[in-house]
Amino acid sequence: MITLVHHHAKRPNFYRVDVGYNLFGEYSVVREWGGNGQNGVHRITWFSNLRDAALAADQWHARACAKGYQLTDRVVAG
Repeated sequence: MITLVHHHAKRPNFYRVDVGYNLFGEYSVVREWGGNGQNGVHRITWFSNLRDAALAADQWHARACAKGYQLTDRVVAG
């Protein structure tokens, strides 16, 4: 799981990207974002192989970093 935080003046925002495997043999990329301390928005995208899922997760991670999000190792409540 990759957790990123964007420190706004009023309220920090978070963005999470997680790659997972389900019982049907599919890989999924779960993205969650929102304001810290609030319920976030969830999006799940399915892929048939791990390579495509990892590439998509890397692209979403890069987009979030380009918008000012920074990697964090602390837990951010969503």
